[in-house]
Amino acid sequence: MSTRPDPEEFLPSPGGGRSKTKVKAALDAWFTARGWKPFKFQRDVWKAIAQGQSGLLHATTGAGKTYAVWLGALQAFSQPRKETARPAPLPLTVLWLTPMRALAADTLRALQQPLEALGAEVHSWSTGARSGDTSSSERSAQNQRLPSVLVTTPESLSLLLARADASQVLGGVRMAVVDEWHELLGNKRGVQVQLALARLRRWNPGIAIWGMSATLGNLREAMHVLLGHDEGVLVQGQVPKKLVIDSLLPGRAERFPWGGHLGLTMLPQVIEEIAASKTTLVFTNTRSQSEIWYQALLEARPDWAGLIALHHGSLDREVREWVELGLKSGELKAVVCTSSLDLGVDFLPVERVLQIGSPKGVARLLQRAGRSGHAPGRPSRITLVPTHSIEMVEGAAARAAIAEGHIESRRSPDQPLDVLVQHLVTVALGGGFVSDDLYAEVRGTAAYEELSRENWQWCLDFVSQGGASLSAYPDYRRAVPDAEGVWRVPDARLARRHRMNIGTIVSDASMSVQFVGGAKIGSVEEGFVARMKPGDCFLFGGRLLELVRIHDMTAWVRRASGKRPAVPRWNGGRMPLSNTLADAVVQQLALAGDGAYGSPELQCVRPLLEIQQQWSALPTPQTLLAETLTTREGSHLFLYPFAGRHVHLGLASLLAWRVAQHEARTFSIAVNDYGFELLSATEVDWPTLLPQVLRLPEGSGEGNGEGEGARAVLLHEVLASLNAGELAQRRFREIARVSGLIFQGYPGEKRSSRQLQASSSLFWEVFRKYDPGNRLLQQAEQELLAQELEIGRLRASLTRMAGQQLVLKPIARPTPFSFPLMVELFREKLSNENVADRIARMVEQLEKAAGGAVTAGGVDRVRRTMAFGQEGAGKPPAPRRERRRPSRPLPPL
Repeated sequence: MSTRPDPEEFLPSPGGGRSKTKVKAALDAWFTARGWKPFKFQRDVWKAIAQGQSGLLHATTGAGKTYAVWLGALQAFSQPRKETARPAPLPLTVLWLTPMRALAADTLRALQQPLEALGAEVHSWSTGARSGDTSSSERSAQNQRLPSVLVTTPESLSLLLARADASQVLGGVRMAVVDEWHELLGNKRGVQVQLALARLRRWNPGIAIWGMSATLGNLREAMHVLLGHDEGVLVQGQVPKKLVIDSLLPGRAERFPWGGHLGLTMLPQVIEEIAASKTTLVFTNTRSQSEIWYQALLEARPDWAGLIALHHGSLDREVREWVELGLKSGELKAVVCTSSLDLGVDFLPVERVLQIGSPKGVARLLQRAGRSGHAPGRPSRITLVPTHSIEMVEGAAARAAIAEGHIESRRSPDQPLDVLVQHLVTVALGGGFVSDDLYAEVRGTAAYEELSRENWQWCLDFVSQGGASLSAYPDYRRAVPDAEGVWRVPDARLARRHRMNIGTIVSDASMSVQFVGGAKIGSVEEGFVARMKPGDCFLFGGRLLELVRIHDMTAWVRRASGKRPAVPRWNGGRMPLSNTLADAVVQQLALAGDGAYGSPELQCVRPLLEIQQQWSALPTPQTLLAETLTTREGSHLFLYPFAGRHVHLGLASLLAWRVAQHEARTFSIAVNDYGFELLSATEVDWPTLLPQVLRLPEGSGEGNGEGEGARAVLLHEVLASLNAGELAQRRFREIARVSGLIFQGYPGEKRSSRQLQASSSLFWEVFRKYDPGNRLLQQAEQELLAQELEIGRLRASLTRMAGQQLVLKPIARPTPFSFPLMVELFREKLSNENVADRIARMVEQLEKAAGGAVTAGGVDRVRRTMAFGQEGAGKPPAPRRERRRPSRPLPPL
């Protein structure tokens, strides 16, 4: 929304007569009072909603997407009151879905603001939120009467669908809005949304469905997934907004870096940037990293105690809310955070965003940049803080990719049967279903449009008797048809269990962290605490804590000081580099190879790239770089496909397996986002073997490796090269929870991850022995290949590599690109202290070979860097006792 008032720009709502004119005039006045003028994309959305259309709105963060959709709904659905009657409340009319509970309150406040402008001219709009954070009293009130607009999450919507009167409660909804659609599109929560929207469309075929997003590359496909087979309108908001992407560069780039080597050595410069801005968000990619940086900032600037805060998903809700309010009011100088603050919450005081380490993707970078200048006309700025010298290239690459409009695409999972099984029981609870009718409804979604009758019947058999191997157990008769052919849940106990476990978010069992005799701090994964004993210390919530005891799935702690802590590790911390950003990085390296060092980032990292080119070569889009090296450890191969760590793990395993088919060998493997290393204790003739093992799979007869036969051969080879059984079993644990095989417990009931894993392992073995055709076993293998190994991306990488010129360089010593991979192997084999000694010694030798001066204290610097909390080590320095913090308030723990 621009700042020039122009009430005439509001589009009249056709067909509404005098009442629509009054609503329009009231909203015109509300806009004018704020000095706003609607953007063209907002007027386009209002027009589409007035005509009863559905669609997808794609516009930059902070451009006014919420008011584009919400004011359109107010103009279309507000109804006049009778002159002699009190304003009657509207029934539930608009469902507003958000991907995070934290967004619900913020969204609710935004929706409430224009309602005051409508006054008494229309029926009263009431507002409310319903999520896991909603109080029991508010839930009770909503059970009697839902508000006119309900802000909720996919899980809470599914719970509403499980009500016996779901069709009466939700059948009158006239619009469903899915906020931050890109966040849901590519996962099972998005599939859950697709199924819920299909149910709403069945009850009200005229319902309008709108999605909103700021960072999507495949807009048409995203709209199809949202709307199913329905037609829609795509609105793109081209709002001029200044975006600044720069990098915080070190004084000198190390020519022989390793993952995380910069890390907190950039701390003084980060402090300068924070000090120069009113409010700054410091994003990290992992919760562990956020804990380390928060502690380091307080150690360096104790006078900032109470002015900086920590925010991640494992902290208690009250702590997170305290931080969010502090950001909104501008009372906080900086907040160190993770993806918990990625989405939609409006923090106007935020001027700067710092990204620690690689953003891993262009879309994520744009999303986080939009947290600053979160209003039309205000510039957004994000500054990358590299933890690795090569990450400086990513800064230039991301800027170039955004300038060319390259953003990652996201795609819906294909037919996840565990989600469908859960939905069948939900719908059976919500009034029941007729099989053929629900089958047609489900096939109206993008995720299940190819669902076969065989798979549908298998799902029905699974919810009615647990499949072929569980039919003797009553607990798996969760939904059965009655005499009239309507499927219902026959047991009230099973109905309660299902409602308690609705959802597709699964994670390892967590353990509460609570002060002895005091407040709850948050939760950590059980596997981390299980390795500790009383007296051990760890860093959590920005505090150094000592474990007192573990009881009833709670870690009781007290404050500690002077001891070296561990840092909790949460799963999912290592995101792979996206294809889009990886391709842009290779383009930047090609420019450097041609001597074009045009950006500040390339200028800074130029000494590293020049040594890489002098001793070996630089990758380009047309070439595939491989390096071979012989050391006392054995024969090394370094290959640089630039495909992300997940694909590199699959490629490394595949190549090692193929080599072993010629002669039995044992390989050690190291991977990062840029390439991988294969190390054999015996000599390998890589010049002869490498072209052979890089071949495309045979079996298609088409010559391009893209036929079904070639895909089957590649699938067999990948599964043979890995411990696929164990990996698939791990995926099955999640599938078992979503499908309802494993009951995770009633509220307050504590079940350990060991119990849940034992249960899933039992089902895994039973199915493999007595029901080998079980579709959930097949799904576990499919998800392993698609998500963990990214088989599609791996196949595309092999195809691309086959078309590139192989540049095989024998090297006399590690290059700047190979050195980080060697360090990854050292970390696996040596203790942290030995790794520091060896890295320092190697850096000294390599610098001498490169003709550079070796600075004094190199060994000490490496030790400090590794102890100071880069991602590989994970341990911050011990707090210094002599430095005391002033008694300023900290977040309420």
